[in-house]
Amino acid sequence: MHRRTFLAGGLAAAVVLSRPADAFAGSTATVTSLAQLQQAIDSATPGSRIVLANGSYAVPSGAPITISGRRGTSSAPISIVAESRGGVTLTGPHSFVLANSSYVEISGFVLKQSSTLEIPASCQRIRLTRNDFALAASTGHWVVVRGDDAKVDRNVFHDKSTAGSYLVIDGPSGDAMAQRTHILRNHFRDHSFTGLNGGEPLRLGVSSRALSDAGATVEYNLFERVNGDPEAISVKSSGNVVRYNTLRSSTGGIVLRQGNDNRVEGNHVLAGGNGIRIYGNDHLVVNNYVGGVAGAGIVLGSGSVRDHFDGESSDSRKGNDAPDRVTIVLNTLRNNGQALVGESQRSLAPLGCRIADNLLVGDGDPLVDMPYQQGITWAGNIVWGSAANGNLPSSGFERLDPKLVAGSDGVHRLGAGSAAINAATESSRVVDDLDGQTRTAPYDVGADEYSTAQPVRRPLTAADVGPGAA
Repeated sequence: MHRRTFLAGGLAAAVVLSRPADAFAGSTATVTSLAQLQQAIDSATPGSRIVLANGSYAVPSGAPITISGRRGTSSAPISIVAESRGGVTLTGPHSFVLANSSYVEISGFVLKQSSTLEIPASCQRIRLTRNDFALAASTGHWVVVRGDDAKVDRNVFHDKSTAGSYLVIDGPSGDAMAQRTHILRNHFRDHSFTGLNGGEPLRLGVSSRALSDAGATVEYNLFERVNGDPEAISVKSSGNVVRYNTLRSSTGGIVLRQGNDNRVEGNHVLAGGNGIRIYGNDHLVVNNYVGGVAGAGIVLGSGSVRDHFDGESSDSRKGNDAPDRVTIVLNTLRNNGQALVGESQRSLAPLGCRIADNLLVGDGDPLVDMPYQQGITWAGNIVWGSAANGNLPSSGFERLDPKLVAGSDGVHRLGAGSAAINAATESSRVVDDLDGQTRTAPYDVGADEYSTAQPVRRPLTAADVGPGAA
């Protein structure tokens, strides 16, 4: 399988203060021009809240809104907000340009600038929240994070038709990654770039930084109609958690393209082009539901290099790292093009990988096509449907009826009397299931632990994410 075919509620208006800008410390002030906004920012101290009156503002070339040397605190951040959420539109080459600042929040704006919004390495604990990103078509990457402890939450990124990502997590110079980025409840939608590469909605790292731990958490985000790249969530760094996201009707899937020790847990991938694809070492892929995608539910890749290493050439680093010690457990793969496949176009096979307690259901092509078997241990998987088993070893599965029942959200869960109940071979990877319900040993096979209670977590909709989300 070739890689490239893997396929506005409002903020309360603040009282206008008739005080000089140097008196804004710890207070709320409404400003009505970009000049007043800049003056207020320049004088801001911990707790300052600066509100820009509703309207459309053209930011002049060469005179961006500069946030430099401003430092809030954890209990008293500096907040720069639109008078009402979505009520302020900023156009021009730039909007906000940050430097040497911390604990600053930017909230409620519609950003239509023509250059990248960057959180530089000199800035820590910057928050971008409840903004509408609709940057100019000429813009490459829309937001790039290089500073540590950034939070990007409850924003909407939409309608990009050119190369470049909505959001890139990068790092300072060298091979380091920005640390502990939190990406939460964003809506990434309608990325229509038609090239074969370079249109990932979310890129977490880059090949030169792949061995660096980032410690990012990507959770509760919704990706819809993101068709700019086979990789909707492209992970190219180490030590990250990708959980509880929903990908719907999108070409792109979740791809551990480079890096090690990442955890992919509790995601829904529904009715798109691709599922989950894996390279690199020591990953855990658990509790995910992939249903109705045209490609495979999960792809365990092959390698052009055994392991990436410090000091290797840039060409070698861009290659595919063969998967070693990857664990794929307790996932449900239902009615995809195939359930679980490998790759044969590269010579290095997976090593020390475990595929266990997954529920594989389908009616089309053979469920499993794994060209390299010697590096994989199979156990406790259940297969069902009219599709042939494929080449998974007979000792690693049983053909049993899981008695799946469709929920109102389209997810198929275990029904009463399912053969998957209490059938898992291990019970130490998770404390709950896809729905957020407690797992009790022995676990049930697949992403769902049988329950008659209502799910705590479901596939996300537009109401759960973006500027209006709770």
